[in-house]
Amino acid sequence: MFSRIDPTRRAFLLSLVALSFGIASCQPQTPTAPSADTNAPSSPAANTGGESVTLNGAGASFPAPLYQRWFSEYNKVNPNTKISYQSVGSGAGVKQFTAGTIDFGASDTGMTKEEIAKVSRGVLLVPATAGSIVLAYNLPGVEGIRLSRDVYPDILLGKITNWNDPRIAKINPDLKLPDQPITVIYRSDGSGTTAALTKHLSTISPAWKSGPGEGKSVSWPVGTGAKGNEGITAQIQQTQGAIGYTEYGYATQNKIPFAILENKAGQYVAATPESASAALASVTLPEDFLGFAPDPEGAESYPIVSYSWILAYKNYDDQAKAQAVENVLKWGLTEGQRFSSELGYVPLPESVVSKVQPAVDALSQ
Repeated sequence: MFSRIDPTRRAFLLSLVALSFGIASCQPQTPTAPSADTNAPSSPAANTGGESVTLNGAGASFPAPLYQRWFSEYNKVNPNTKISYQSVGSGAGVKQFTAGTIDFGASDTGMTKEEIAKVSRGVLLVPATAGSIVLAYNLPGVEGIRLSRDVYPDILLGKITNWNDPRIAKINPDLKLPDQPITVIYRSDGSGTTAALTKHLSTISPAWKSGPGEGKSVSWPVGTGAKGNEGITAQIQQTQGAIGYTEYGYATQNKIPFAILENKAGQYVAATPESASAALASVTLPEDFLGFAPDPEGAESYPIVSYSWILAYKNYDDQAKAQAVENVLKWGLTEGQRFSSELGYVPLPESVVSKVQPAVDALSQ
């Protein structure tokens, strides 16, 4: 067909074709994420056959900053996999996961046996990260306040109502405590953070156990509600005299002081990655990977810590999604852990990762 084209135009077209092939051959290949598992494929995306996959997840606000970082970083090296995550709270996440309206959920308490029984596709609870729950406060000029294990439950119960109460002053003789009412800030939505905190409070305080008790939502005797760890953090910042509970990373990133708490051993311990790791060392994960430390042993242990779980289906209707979920989880358990410390979370112990990985491997089988 080139015979009908004049020689000058023919030469131009041939040059253009050659140039286009040259450009295509010089395009960089998709980089692969390094893997701690030498037996794993060099690029998780390769397992999807190059298909574009979109995963939608929702749930706990506690690990939201870490998950959002994970999914952004994962997409950079696996552009065919796009992952959205909505920080709606553990309670809402479990409901959406149970209803099958999302591809994965997230909860700071995992799921109960009754909740799991409602999911016909089966449930895999994957401990993905861990962290501390802190009692953050807004008292200008007051830092390093200590709260004993009999005092902070009574603050949250509304039995101690002023910051210069003699019981608080006795354990903080070097601090100038203001004559100011205490405003408790609590989660208004169903929350795994609330469940972890109230499990701890029910363990150390008979009055709490027989009163509000434990759960994702409880009837708070005093205070003001706010939605999500984001809402709690903002409300504390806006309310002088406030105290509320939030994830360690939210408090540190927003530069909000938090109390040094007395632990089971009678030691006052600040929340740090190290004190959280010491607390988690006392937890032995059972076969369903759902383990808690409501009042951890150890002189160096911070007293309020929790794993946080990603909820995956054991059976996916879409094989590409099953493979994508498996790949993302394997990446999160290995490469993703390196982002934990900078965001205020505790990297998973290798013993936990090696125990969970075989169950994750089975998702696409």
